[in-house]
Amino acid sequence: MELKKNPKADLRKNSGMYFVIGLAVVMFLVWQGLEWKTYDKTNEYDISMNVEDMLDEEVPMTEQIKTPPPPPPPAAPEIIEVVEDEEEVEETVIESTETSQEEEVIEVEDVEVEEIEEDIDVPFAVIEDVPIFPGCENQKGKGAAAMRTCFQQKMNKHISKNFRYPEIAQEMGVQGRVSVMFVIQKDGSIGGVRMRGPDRNLEKEAKRIIDKLPRMTPGKQRGRAVRVPFSIPITFKLQ
Repeated sequence: MELKKNPKADLRKNSGMYFVIGLAVVMFLVWQGLEWKTYDKTNEYDISMNVEDMLDEEVPMTEQIKTPPPPPPPAAPEIIEVVEDEEEVEETVIESTETSQEEEVIEVEDVEVEEIEEDIDVPFAVIEDVPIFPGCENQKGKGAAAMRTCFQQKMNKHISKNFRYPEIAQEMGVQGRVSVMFVIQKDGSIGGVRMRGPDRNLEKEAKRIIDKLPRMTPGKQRGRAVRVPFSIPITFKLQ
């Protein structure tokens, strides 16, 4: 048995027309959606005023409020009571410092101010009167140069006479130069001895030699005794 289709029941008969209609409706909706605009609801008012309208308006007269004047200050009391102080205040009397002709003027005698001697150090090379080593008194009249030469000679002779090489330094083979610095005091004595050398035993020997120096005649600057620093090297050399 063959199946037969009813021509009225064919769904594809008007499909092209339906497609075109649907496409047109969709495009219309899309166009409407693109053109759609929304606006915020605002209440806008024109706040500008016409100058002529303002001139035509009548300005009402206002009354000026008068402020009452301030109250007058209270009147001062007519009766003034005087209160007496119980404590008595002593009056200060300032006497004049001017002297009258009748007063005698007492003269003040001049007070002598003693000069305080300051301890100053004058180097041996520049002092006016060189310290005198015992035995150089005969060179005093020959000038400062002769006195310095005699002092150096006596100093070297003293070192050679009292020189003694320390045994411990000889055993250790220690030798070198010791720089000795001392001060000839204002009374001619020796003080402030300082040494600097390569070994402590050599420094002790140098100090022992300087401590044996005799008392000298102190050096003078402008006729006043002063302290005179002096330095000399002592060389320790093994044979």
